[in-house]
Amino acid sequence: MNKLNTVWLVLSVCLAASGCTYQNVDKPKKRNIGTADIAFLAFGDGGYHVDYPKIKHLKNPKNKQQFIAAELNDWLEDYRPRAEFDHAPIYVYPGTDIATEQGGAQAVGLAMAQLCKTKACQFAIQLGDNVYPDGADADDGKDDQKRLHDLVYAPLKPLFNVDPNLVVYSALGNHDWKSSRKGVALQTQWMAKQANFYMEEQGYYSYKKGVPGNDVEFFVLDTNMLLAGQTFYEVPLNSDGSEGDEGQAIANGTAELEVHEQHEGPKNGEDLKQLAWLKQGIANSTAKWKLVYGHHILWSIGGTKYSEGHVLRRLLMPTLCKYADGYIAGHEHDLELLTDDCTQYDSGNSQGKLPLIISGAASKMRGKHTPFAQYQARQYPQYDLVWSKSFVWGFSHINLDNEDDQLDVSFYTTARDLSGELQSEAQFSFNKRTQ
Repeated sequence: MNKLNTVWLVLSVCLAASGCTYQNVDKPKKRNIGTADIAFLAFGDGGYHVDYPKIKHLKNPKNKQQFIAAELNDWLEDYRPRAEFDHAPIYVYPGTDIATEQGGAQAVGLAMAQLCKTKACQFAIQLGDNVYPDGADADDGKDDQKRLHDLVYAPLKPLFNVDPNLVVYSALGNHDWKSSRKGVALQTQWMAKQANFYMEEQGYYSYKKGVPGNDVEFFVLDTNMLLAGQTFYEVPLNSDGSEGDEGQAIANGTAELEVHEQHEGPKNGEDLKQLAWLKQGIANSTAKWKLVYGHHILWSIGGTKYSEGHVLRRLLMPTLCKYADGYIAGHEHDLELLTDDCTQYDSGNSQGKLPLIISGAASKMRGKHTPFAQYQARQYPQYDLVWSKSFVWGFSHINLDNEDDQLDVSFYTTARDLSGELQSEAQFSFNKRTQ
C-alpha cells in the first residue's frame, strides 16, 4: 500500500469515529504549540532491562532459536494469525547462549530527548510497570537503590539532560506490586527523594498544570489496587478470536479465577475509597481539562487483557464519561488509540467520544490480536479502534490546545537498532468534551 493510500485509510477510520481529525504527520499542524497550551510526554512499561530478567528465563534457559520458537508457540496458542507473528530483538547474554527479549527503554529515552529538543515537553507521565519483573524488594539478591536507578532513572537521563527540571508524574502497575507492599513503598520513597520524579505514597493522587482558565487536573489511579479488590475470571478466546462464554468456561475448567497475592488486596476498603475520591475530585474540579491515567487498559486489541477491561469499565466509565476529557494507560506493550462513545453510560455534562490512549511500548513489544480486534468492532458498537502500532518501542506526546480547545496526541517510535532514532507515526485531534 503506498503512502497516499495509507493516509486515506487512516483518515477514513478516524472519520468513522466521529470525534477525531487526522493530521498527516508529513505536514505541519496549522499552528505551533501555543504559549497557553499544555504539552507532555506519556510513556509506560519502561522498567525492563536484560540485567533484571525473569527468574524463569534463568531457571529454564533457551537459546535464540528456542526462545523465538516458544514465542511463536504462545502466539499460535492464542489463535493469532501466523502471518502476523513477530518478536522483539533478541539479546544473548555474553559468554552464554541464553537468550531473552531485548529491552528498548534506553532507546525510547533517547528518542524522547530528541523530540523534546524541538517540541514542547513541559513534564511527563509514567504509566506504571516502572520496575520489572517483580518491583522493588524482589527476592533476587540485588540492591534496590541500584535497581530503581537502573530501571527508572537511567533510561530517562537523556531527557533530563535536555531539561534538568522536567518532572515525571508516575503511576503504579501490576509489576510494581509483584513483590510486596514494602516494594511499593520502596519505590514511592525513592521517588520522593528524586527531583525529577513524583508519586504520592498511597499510589493515587491528583495534580494541576497550567494557569486558571487554561489548566488541567490529572487524576492518577492505582488500577492494580482496583482490580485486586474485584473477583473475576480470565476467560480464553475462542478459536475465531471472539470472547468465550464465562459460564461455559467455568464449567469446562478453562476459565481462570484471577487471584491476587495477599499483599495486593485492598486494606480497609482502599479500593472503594479510591473510587469515591476519583468521583468526588473530578466532579468538583475547577480545571478546564480533566484527564485520568493509570496502568491498566479499558479497551485494547492485545487479546489478553480484555477481562480486566470489562472490570475496569464497570468501575470507571460512569465517572469518566461524565467528567473526563480522556483516559491514558499502558499495560499493553504497544501504541493504540481507541474511543468509547459513552452511550452505555450517563454522559452528564460531557459530549463526544472519550479518547483512550495506550502508550505502553517504552521497553517491551507486543503484537495485536487481529481476529479479536475485528470481533470487538462487531460486538461493541460503542467502541472504535482509531489507530494502532504493534511490535514497536515508542511513546506518545499530548498537547492540550487551549486556543482551539482540542486534545492533540502524537505517536512516535524508535528504531530497533537501539540508536534512539526518532520516527513520527501519526497525529490525531479530539475536541474537548467537558464543559
